[in-house]
Amino acid sequence: MSWRPSSSADVARQRAMLLDRTRSYFRDQSVLEVDTPALSSSAVSDPNIKSLSVAGVDDGVARLFLHTSPEFCMKRMLADGYPDIYSICRVFRGGELGRSHQPEFTMVEWYRLEFGLAEIIEDTLRLLAVALGDRTPTRPPAQLTYRQAFIDTVGVDPLTTNTEALAHATTKDEALRDAIGDDRNAWLDLLFSTTVADSFPGDRLTVVTHFPAGQAALARLDDDDASVAERFEVFSGALELANGYVELTDEIELRARFRSDLDKRAATGSTVPPLDERFLQAMRSGLPACAGVALGFERLHMLYAGTRNIRDVISFEFET
Repeated sequence: MSWRPSSSADVARQRAMLLDRTRSYFRDQSVLEVDTPALSSSAVSDPNIKSLSVAGVDDGVARLFLHTSPEFCMKRMLADGYPDIYSICRVFRGGELGRSHQPEFTMVEWYRLEFGLAEIIEDTLRLLAVALGDRTPTRPPAQLTYRQAFIDTVGVDPLTTNTEALAHATTKDEALRDAIGDDRNAWLDLLFSTTVADSFPGDRLTVVTHFPAGQAALARLDDDDASVAERFEVFSGALELANGYVELTDEIELRARFRSDLDKRAATGSTVPPLDERFLQAMRSGLPACAGVALGFERLHMLYAGTRNIRDVISFEFET
């Protein structure tokens, strides 16, 4: 056991510089910095994200949740007439600890009004270039669809291939096959993380677009092809840096997706949190057409520092 910080003052100086460059980019773009609460009486419904909770609140509330993203509060701001906005804040997620994960980390999240998919991707790449400066990868970013990435690396079409074929392409481990069963999205996620992302070059950024509709999260489905969503992710090698999409604005569809998420949670024995009704009321009031992005700030720092271990760019790693 050591009392010392995980990294040096030089690393802290790098972090401060990257934060300054990030804020400078948004300032030059007239994007307003906003602040949101970290505690909420509701939690994200996404079955792949585990919220951390706080017990023993004095005012009689049995349990509060630490936010996994400022997304819902920021969208409430947009529904109330705010302009383009961004937030840099600490967020919390359970079950995430490893070379590129910590249960507490810094997220940069922003929303641009009237932006389409091409515009929000370009916005994200410009921010990365400003923040990284002369350490921006010299090769131009590559862009391809989720479908093309699968066909190129695995040889299967993720939109049409049946679940058994996806499982066969992933593993011959019978225990794992039994555990995942016929969860198509789980097989796609496993294939993507273990095979597809590993094929992305480390000397350039890779932008993957048009994720399957079943992995839309809160993204709008493509007007020309409802089998895919207007969602994208940016990678450096296999390391995911940012996740963004053109936002779903239909409150009825959003509520249906939330209910589907909660059903999946219940089926697997996971915590079923209360829905954020204030957020849903804001959606009903009217979320303007917009696109948003969440960027893992420590992962940006990892890219700048040339390391693949998040412990090298944080002051204190998670301590037990």
